[in-house]
Parts: sequence; structure tokens; C-alpha cells
Amino acid sequence: MSTFFALLSRMKYIDRWALMRNTRAESVSEHTLEVAMLSHGLAVIGNTYLGKKYDAEKAALLALYHDAPEIITGDMPTPIKYNNRTLSEAYKLLEAETEAKLLSLLPSEMRPYYEDLISPQKDELLRLVKAADKLSAYIKCIEEEKSGNREFAKAKEGTRAALLKMELPEVEIFFEKFIEGYGKSLDELTE
Repeated sequence: MSTFFALLSRMKYIDRWALMRNTRAESVSEHTLEVAMLSHGLAVIGNTYLGKKYDAEKAALLALYHDAPEIITGDMPTPIKYNNRTLSEAYKLLEAETEAKLLSLLPSEMRPYYEDLISPQKDELLRLVKAADKLSAYIKCIEEEKSGNREFAKAKEGTRAALLKMELPEVEIFFEKFIEGYGKSLDELTE
């Protein structure tokens, strides 16, 4: 018996943004879905507007598993995770051990299909997934601000700066074409 998928399904119980006052809780599962859609979208943007040859479906798959270790580790807040080099390195080691643990829960004949998703190595798509992860955080900040929560104002600034620092034209195009919609009401979105 394998507990791999049962364990993955527990993403819905892990809340993000633990150090922040939220108007609406966000689970790792919700975040993962958004990052998968955004990763796919960034890849499509690259292919459509920049002549890239990204595998958009693989980008979405990589994103679906990008936070899988958090099922065991929980969501470590960014200010803590990257507070200092020693802590960052320790967390990376913990993530690697957790990835290995997750893979060990699969039947051995299935592991090759998941190794590159759970523990991806060098892949150009990982930059898009990382950008989509930050975009998802930025969108959360927009939504919280829209709800009148100023708690996320500084996080929004820092996240936008981190996105721009990535120097990905796909992100710049996303901002030009799509980001404004996140501040609109349902009626405004469907007009």
C-alpha cells in the first residue's frame, strides 16, 4: 500500500501566510493550483510573444508539485526561510530529505515518473515556476489590499521588486496584459 496520494491530498489543510493577518485563509492546495495555472500561462506567453519553445504542460506539472514537501514541513514563511544563510541551507536540506521521503512512498516502478516533478533538477521551466510562485504571492497581496487589509502592503512591494529582479520578459508581459484584472470585481471582470 502506498500513502503518496493520500499524503498529497493533505495540502488543503496547510495554511499559508501564517505570520500575517488574512481576510481570507489560503491553503497550500489553493496556492498550488494558482501557481500551476500561472506557470502554464507564463510558458504560453513565452511561446506566443517571445518565440520560446516551452513545454507549457510540463511547467504546470512542475508547479503542481513545487510545494509538495510542505505537506510534511508546513509552510515556512519567507521572512524566516531566507532570514540568514544557515537557516536557508538547513531548510534546503530539510526539503531535499522530505522530497526523498515522499518519493519513497511511491511504488518503485512509479518513482521515475515523479522524481523530476518532486525533485526537479536543472530545467529552464523552474524559473517560470518560481516566477509563478511569486506572482501568486503578489496576487494574494492585491486581494488582501482590495479587502481593506493593509497588512500585506509591504509584502506586495517586496514581492513586486523580487519579480522585477527576476528579469523575465514573460512576467513583464503578464503584468502588462493581466495583472490589472486582479483588482476588479466579478461584474467588472465579466463585462
